[in-house]
Formats: sequence, structure tokens, C-alpha cells
Amino acid sequence: MTPSSTGLPAATRVSATPAAAALIEQLHARHGPLMFHQSGGCCDGSAPMCFARGEFMLGDSDVLLGEIAGEPFYMSQSQFAYWEHTHLIIDAVPGNGGMFSLERPTGLRFLTRSRLYSESEWAAVEALGAPPRGAG
Repeated sequence: MTPSSTGLPAATRVSATPAAAALIEQLHARHGPLMFHQSGGCCDGSAPMCFARGEFMLGDSDVLLGEIAGEPFYMSQSQFAYWEHTHLIIDAVPGNGGMFSLERPTGLRFLTRSRLYSESEWAAVEALGAPPRGAG
């Protein structure tokens, strides 16, 4: 996180590694605007899923955490309640992506890493308030 004009770190809930940003740019060039949703389990475990924007139906219980490489990143409110004290870092690593995720044929998959916020980062994130719900 970089400092904001208030002296606190710039508040973000989600970010992307350079490898993830490069894969997102590649997928955007091929599929147009994208969106991400952190899967909550079932078929693909708990993985960030990448879709063409509008191809995944968001519900009122989904929250917008922020953007990675210019693309919106969502997760369910119930997951957010569990993960809200951590910064999510989306990476791209070798492997097969989720069955329905756009990166599947690339030989790479998106992976969520996380870390706890520092006290000053948490103060900046708290100042953001609750994330917006639904498709906005």
C-alpha cells in the first residue's frame, strides 16, 4: 500500500501481483471487460474466478472489494465477514484454473494469498466503510 494524502497507507482490500496483472491484461485483450468473484467452495474450492463482465450474476449478498488491473473483484458478504481483516493478493501461478474461469486454457490459474493489515493499514481500510453490495 502506498501513502495517501492523509499520511495513512492508501486503503485497498484487494491487489494483484505483476503475474496476475499480466494474465488479466491477456484475458482482457481476448474477452473484453472482465470481472472476478472469489469462489466460496464447491466445485472449484475457494479460488478467484474470472468471467467476462456480466457473465456471472451478482446477488445482493455480494460485495465489491475493489479492482485488480482495472477489473472489479467481488466476494460474498459471508466470506467478507471472515476475510475482512486481511488484504487479498491475487496471483497467477502454473496450473489449471477453475472449471468456469477464463484463465483455464492458459496453463495458469489465479490464486488468492492474504496477509493481515498493519494497524495503520487497518485504520485506512476502516475509513472506507462497508464495501458496496451487489452489482452497484
